[in-house]
Amino acid sequence: MGLLSAPDGVDKREYWGFSLFDWANSGYVTTVATVLFAPYLTSVAETDACGYVGTTERPCTTDLHVLGLAISPGSLAFYVVTVATLASALFLPVVGAIADRMARKKLLMCGFAWVGSVSACCMVFVGGGRWGLGALLLFIGNVCLGSALVVYDSILIDISPPDQRDAVSSRAWAFGYAGGFLLLAINLAVVTAHDALGMSQGAAVRLSLLSAGVWWGLFTIIPFVRLRNRPPVSVEPVGSRGLVRQSFGQLAATLRHIRTYPMTLLFLVAYLFFNDGIQTVISVSSTYGEKQLGFQTQVLIATILMVQFVAFFGAIVFGRVAARYGAHRTITGGLVIWMLIVIAGFLLPAHRIVPFLAMGAAIGIVLGGTQALSRSAFSQLIPKGREAEYFALYQAGERGTSWLGTLVFGLVHQLTGSYRPAIVALGIFFVIGLALLTRVDMRRGIREAGNTQPSVV
Repeated sequence: MGLLSAPDGVDKREYWGFSLFDWANSGYVTTVATVLFAPYLTSVAETDACGYVGTTERPCTTDLHVLGLAISPGSLAFYVVTVATLASALFLPVVGAIADRMARKKLLMCGFAWVGSVSACCMVFVGGGRWGLGALLLFIGNVCLGSALVVYDSILIDISPPDQRDAVSSRAWAFGYAGGFLLLAINLAVVTAHDALGMSQGAAVRLSLLSAGVWWGLFTIIPFVRLRNRPPVSVEPVGSRGLVRQSFGQLAATLRHIRTYPMTLLFLVAYLFFNDGIQTVISVSSTYGEKQLGFQTQVLIATILMVQFVAFFGAIVFGRVAARYGAHRTITGGLVIWMLIVIAGFLLPAHRIVPFLAMGAAIGIVLGGTQALSRSAFSQLIPKGREAEYFALYQAGERGTSWLGTLVFGLVHQLTGSYRPAIVALGIFFVIGLALLTRVDMRRGIREAGNTQPSVV
């Protein structure tokens, strides 16, 4: 079996369609959500508020005013992510409930992806004092990403048997890192060589944001062509009340009866905490590196490229470790490493690139593995016929949409004026998540959900 070939029992055509959707959206996740847009939006906001871009030696301390609230320019992007995720908490479960009733899941998934790709393309117009436009586009992009991933995650159950889900999920995640790496490498060249290309660094960043939107939109065509539609399983068909009304009804019923699946609920709550920590570390890393540690954009992109490269292999390795020891134990070990990473981040000296790169390598090792295995482990705990709706709850804390972590990070920065205490404050999410995860009995949860027991959990 090849490193990234379809596992036994999985249709090759659908495997490639599923995996390349991760390749497609990772262009947005890396170039926009992780590396370029938060620092760029911060710089646009600082210029409008203070007349200059803040630095470690000369920070911008003048607040923006949004709906009567005083907002630090350095916290703006994180508050936008927070608001987007709060909106997602209401919207995504409805998307999941609709998807569980639809026979054309892939159309819903790709539709959200294409709207998100258009919002990313429009980021090319964010400049001057248009930080408000940037905040709106970031909001739309994050909500659309989360909505598309709700449906995407549920398709994992459709295309793979229980014993192969860890492998399919891990390899798809590896494809995502490969795609994100390739596009980010191209954008690194553009940003680094902006003078030779006859453009400012800001223009090079905006062009890179445009490329991420185009990448996301074009590569989404492949899963749209390769994935098959399937009829809904064991859910009430759409009647005279209409799709949206019935979807709210199913959501209410799920929230009332989720206590019937205590291990599913416990895993979901644990995931909410530790994934908030993971996603916040990812989303704030470039801002932390630039504003707190004093690194240039080119260094940040090169570091993220290294993280993507290491994460490609990390996802594969974690998948193989899980095949031997089980996803639950493997995720637990990954969370211990995440706690050490947060502590190391607090202690990093400014302008010292070697320790920064070492921390980036550590992030790469555990990044893809913990997320991919969390997705496949949760899929085992979902009762049949409610896959998309349960993944909607799961997706509320998924990549790029964590809200509590970004809120804590933004508030601590605003209160202290430093990103160091803000980064170390994220450790509490890993501690709580790990404590809850150790109480999850996977085999009991799979049995309660009525699913087939895999050989290793």
